[in-house]
Amino acid sequence: MSMILAVAKNRLMNLKRDRAAFVLAFVLPVAFFTIFASIFSGGGRSATGKVAVVIVDEDGSDASRRFVAGLKAEAGLSVGLKPGDEKAAGPVYTAAQAEQAVRKGEVPVALIIPRGFGENAIAFDPGTKRATLRILADTADPIAPQVLNGLLQKVAMTSMPAAMARSGMAEVDKWSGGLTPEQKARMEQALGAIEKEATSGEPSASKGPGGLVAVETRDVLGETKKNPTVTFYAAGLGVMFLLFSATGAGGALIEEAESGTLDRILATRVSMTKLLLGKLVYLAGVGVAQLTLMFVWGAVFFGLELWSHIPGFLIMTLATALVSSAFGLMLASVCRSRMQLVALSNLSILLMSALGGSLFPRFLMSEKLQKIGLITLNAWALDGFQKIFWRDEPVWAIWPQVAVLTTLGIAFFLIARRVAERWEAA
Repeated sequence: MSMILAVAKNRLMNLKRDRAAFVLAFVLPVAFFTIFASIFSGGGRSATGKVAVVIVDEDGSDASRRFVAGLKAEAGLSVGLKPGDEKAAGPVYTAAQAEQAVRKGEVPVALIIPRGFGENAIAFDPGTKRATLRILADTADPIAPQVLNGLLQKVAMTSMPAAMARSGMAEVDKWSGGLTPEQKARMEQALGAIEKEATSGEPSASKGPGGLVAVETRDVLGETKKNPTVTFYAAGLGVMFLLFSATGAGGALIEEAESGTLDRILATRVSMTKLLLGKLVYLAGVGVAQLTLMFVWGAVFFGLELWSHIPGFLIMTLATALVSSAFGLMLASVCRSRMQLVALSNLSILLMSALGGSLFPRFLMSEKLQKIGLITLNAWALDGFQKIFWRDEPVWAIWPQVAVLTTLGIAFFLIARRVAERWEAA
């Protein structure tokens, strides 16, 4: 028994000294739990933030205005009626502007309230003709149009009680043989009182049946895509594994220092700056090949539309490969051993991938986590690829993503060069 305890104690001491194993065993699981608990915790839409929606009221009736007011009062929606500042004077959105906002990714959904909505907004009989609300959706966020559709039914019940009552009265009149003029007059008087009360007070929650308003959803971006989700997975997983590959290959710098090879290289006319630049070019070349293979595979077997987006793909691939390679060199320069590199790279890459959207879509995260995710290079790389392949934007539209990735790459390389001075001094 004493020998068993001695062996266990020895292994415990080894674990305490082995920082890499300690991080992988205790720090990484807790860090991942914290991130995913933050993503999924909370109730309702509060866990993923409000759905931003642009509303175009083409009807302009009292009923449609009350309907819009009810949507603005919903806690799960962030409603926009005007381009730019909502409080400033200026024209409201048109249907064309709303569609353009969805195409550019400014909002995931837009709602068009058609003319005639106030006259026949609600019907209890599915066969009755109703004005159809139009949802323009960006199904890169598949949750947003479903949430909006459900809230439209709720708000129709809570913000337009008079319309609901008129629809019910029409059904009674249809199936009961007809109401007398006196009965209709009394009903109109009661409906007027309901309308007045709804205008003066806040709409109350209701749990009535859904489907009272007709809704038509149009996917303005994905309607012509063969496989709209393959781009997300190709970019997300491609960037994550590119980071792992770059840090692993960058670890050769540590092995060269430990074996004495680095000293012999520096004794020649090769400076540390030239050595790091050479390794950066090599790692970036391998990274370009990796991402190209990933996207070509997706194009051949899963319908990814690569061939019509070659210029944007090449620019984003080069920027992503360079920043990933510089990140790998920075980690290799900072770490003192291969085991330290393994621990630090696993921790940093998996955390960046979780926050940056490689493992879980950022649009399903809370607004706070989405903003935090912008500190990762994954988020900027994925946004650039999405602009090219999903939104079909021109090449010049990805300049913010390319600029950020390039700046990060330069910063990572300068840090690696500064830290690597310790090998020159040795």
